[in-house]
Amino acid sequence: MEVVFAGSRKRGSFDLEAIEMATRTATHQLGAKLLENLLSAPSKHEASVPCGCGRQARLHEMRPKQLLTVLGPITLQRPYYLCSHCHQGQSPRDEELEVTGTEYSPGVRRMMAVVGSNSSFEHGREELELLAGLEVTTKAVERQAEAIGTDIAQKEQARIKQAKQLELPEVSAPAVPVLYIEMDGTQVPMVHSEIEGRAGRLEGQPARTREVKLGCVFTQTTTDEQGRPVRDEASTTYTGAIETAEHFGYRLYSEAWDRGWSRANKKVIIGDGAEWIWNIAEQHFPGALQIVDFYHARQHLWELARALHPNAEAQQRRWLRTRQKKLDDGQIEKLVRDLRGLETVDPQLPEKLRIEADYFERNARRMRYPQFRAQKLFIGSGVIEAGCKTVIGSRLKQSGMFWTVRGANAIIALRCNRLSRNFEDYWASRSWAA
Repeated sequence: MEVVFAGSRKRGSFDLEAIEMATRTATHQLGAKLLENLLSAPSKHEASVPCGCGRQARLHEMRPKQLLTVLGPITLQRPYYLCSHCHQGQSPRDEELEVTGTEYSPGVRRMMAVVGSNSSFEHGREELELLAGLEVTTKAVERQAEAIGTDIAQKEQARIKQAKQLELPEVSAPAVPVLYIEMDGTQVPMVHSEIEGRAGRLEGQPARTREVKLGCVFTQTTTDEQGRPVRDEASTTYTGAIETAEHFGYRLYSEAWDRGWSRANKKVIIGDGAEWIWNIAEQHFPGALQIVDFYHARQHLWELARALHPNAEAQQRRWLRTRQKKLDDGQIEKLVRDLRGLETVDPQLPEKLRIEADYFERNARRMRYPQFRAQKLFIGSGVIEAGCKTVIGSRLKQSGMFWTVRGANAIIALRCNRLSRNFEDYWASRSWAA
């Protein structure tokens, strides 16, 4: 203990933190040595093992392997086999321990995936050093987090392929009273090579971002004292990627099926006015009740009021009063006639009025809000809007970040998996398969 206490006084008192950290370091060093001895203990080895060429690879020698574990660095001694026919070597022990082609143990890789999905890779490196006493590079955190995210994404693709081929298995489970699907898009900044030649969101401007399509599924079984719907706690799961609407439709269908779409007594889809959302709803979820986000619909009226009466808040409020009531009451046909009958001297406004009237007319059946409220259903898409901020924005939109599609999709898959509370199951199945 003399070594521990040597620098442990601070202004006349013990520096508890210094003692804690020194004790942790010593404990890790001891644990790492024990682990090293355990994994390198002499044992009987096979004289030969099958080689990929179809022949037998014979035991050549014992070879060391440097490995970073959760207890610190160790040197692992394991048998190395060499094929005299194809001259390829292999260490079956690496595959057994899940360290083939890597210098990090499964436990360390799992840590790097978690910190890499939570914040910037540099911040993740700092967290590992501070919280676990592990020194790794920022690039290592990036590579491991993206590798595990890619593995999750590949497993999702296998599930999506089943959905395309209509081979998703039926699940025997209780009926779901109300199941909701919400979807939306959010922009993520990309490196130049991923946006070169792509049109920007504003006419005449180059693209700077790509759209992530994000979907969520959740359930409702109760209402509160006022009769308002209550989302079931911890029932929300997410799925998303930078991909076409066509592929995203199958992705979301697969997620909904896993969550009990076929067993739901009532099925509801909520989204804004984006055409791709309702195309997916019609193609993959026929018969579901479709609802345009109430606040998104109101936003259309607010923007129209500002265009009709710029810099005149009192006039905007007066104009909104009757139109908003028609929207709230689900009287969309009356609202559309009102908008089509408006006259204005501004030459640019007639076209805007036509576009907005078309919007409400096209979505009339999705705006019967009194009917939806009477069924005690959600009418807002707040869950997916929060998801866009929490799942995507808080990690992929930090200052100075620019992504490749591959890297972004890997982290999106990892974050969706973790925030859907599926990571432990994924890791357990991954270890079992290995």
